[in-house]
Amino acid sequence: MRTLNVALGERAYPIHIGPGLLGRPDLVVGALATPRAAIVSNEVVAPLYLEKLAAPLRAAGVRITAIVLPDGESHKNWETLNRIFDVLLAERCDRGTTVIALGGGVVGDLAGFAAASYQRGVPFIQVPTTLLALVDSSVGGKTGINHPRGKNMVGAFWQPKLVLADTDTLATLPARELSAGLAEVIKYGLIRDLPFLAWLEENMTRLMARDAEALAYAIERSCANKAEVVAADERETAKDGGRALLNLGHTFGHAIETGLGYGEWLHGEAVAAGTVMAAELSRRLGWLSEADVARVRELLARAGLPVSGPKLGAERYLDFMGHDKKVVAGRLRLVLLRQIGAAITYADAPPDDVRAAIESCCA
Repeated sequence: MRTLNVALGERAYPIHIGPGLLGRPDLVVGALATPRAAIVSNEVVAPLYLEKLAAPLRAAGVRITAIVLPDGESHKNWETLNRIFDVLLAERCDRGTTVIALGGGVVGDLAGFAAASYQRGVPFIQVPTTLLALVDSSVGGKTGINHPRGKNMVGAFWQPKLVLADTDTLATLPARELSAGLAEVIKYGLIRDLPFLAWLEENMTRLMARDAEALAYAIERSCANKAEVVAADERETAKDGGRALLNLGHTFGHAIETGLGYGEWLHGEAVAAGTVMAAELSRRLGWLSEADVARVRELLARAGLPVSGPKLGAERYLDFMGHDKKVVAGRLRLVLLRQIGAAITYADAPPDDVRAAIESCCA
């Protein structure tokens, strides 16, 4: 097991990474406010891992309430959120009850938003079971639900008390979900960690083959990057980019997810295609070369990810992008690449270049 720390002063918390952690109640009990917890999972993950987490906690004296939700991005909405509240209320869960998210990014976002809102805030623990959640969504405290006009448009910042990243859960992860997680792993190399990007290029075959040593290194390096960025700019308010830089490809990608309908493409798939669009726009602005864009495309393709977006039409993309959270004073701030390994936020991209970048990157 390796432990990283998200340095947020009094709200600092550990990220434990390693195999067999679901069976380590000692790592969880110390983070509970009282010996009571509500484990939120979904219909896919719960049969695999809920009892592996719950049984040791019960043996340690923790009263467990299980909440099992339908699976998929299409259920990340008010109706599903209210199902969590319904159970918490029916079971008379109080402010000392810790909400534990056991699942991927959708479960983490829903459970975290429920924890931030229930009785004006209860403790929260993340137990991610997908690669994407392990390396990104479980760390940093962003929670929320989707709106028909935009992804993650309703939510709250609510930091967990603990992230318990059991790498054994990746054994049951479908290949498509593994690739989706690699999109976020690659992102860290592109925006701020060039040596890591080179390592990914050298080791992508090992990662796709689920080599345990390679996956463990990629997860730890990704979490270390995320923890450092979050500690410096928790609420994405830095004027020089800060935490916003973690959204490379996301503004384009969220437009894909919203335009197609939530769940048609996995989040990581949409981010991958969006990252190519961001790279192509960066080339049109004179910052990247054609070889740089080809390098981005090649690595994402080797990870089994789409490198072209769906043909929604540039104007439809721009309409959805106009609802993005990175719109400030009516101006859309895009995360682009000044060079491979160095990202910036930029609000002055000519609209014609944005349209051209979108159209050239759609299949």
